[in-house]
Amino acid sequence: MVLTPRVFEDDRGCFWESYNQERFAETVGRAVLFIQDNHSVSRRRVLRGLHYQAGLPQGKLIWVSFGTVFDVTVDLRPGSPTFGHWAGMELSADNRRQLWAPEGLAHGFLTLSERAVVNYKVNAPYAPDRERTLLWNDPTVGVAWPLAPGDEPVISAKDRLGLPWDQVEKTILLT
Repeated sequence: MVLTPRVFEDDRGCFWESYNQERFAETVGRAVLFIQDNHSVSRRRVLRGLHYQAGLPQGKLIWVSFGTVFDVTVDLRPGSPTFGHWAGMELSADNRRQLWAPEGLAHGFLTLSERAVVNYKVNAPYAPDRERTLLWNDPTVGVAWPLAPGDEPVISAKDRLGLPWDQVEKTILLT
């Protein structure tokens, strides 16, 4: 779900609410209790992801406060109409879009600008023993990362060891 805040601009610059609990709940159709804010700084062509937590999924509200990224989610929720599908969009400080990635989605991004600052709120604690990585270039999922021919992304050793689609744990959400 993409959220676009109301921005108030004048000759001094601009102002907007990056988060309003009541408006957010109205938009997503439920109350979400965020328990942690994260801040990531990356340089051009850094690809982070595709991360998720098995058994303790995190919902994430994501936005970019500096630079531009191509942000990707992959639906790991069996029974969901978009199960196994990916969605990608540009998030930037200029477009001010926010992405709500509910529980059960793998998430990652590719930095398009020289540097980018990605912020996200999460509604479940980080659990290293439950952290999982879906392989960023898994052919079954087929994410179309916006890389020029011959451009190799900068990827951590941990993310290079991500598992292919047929081996990752799919998220089952209890309602």
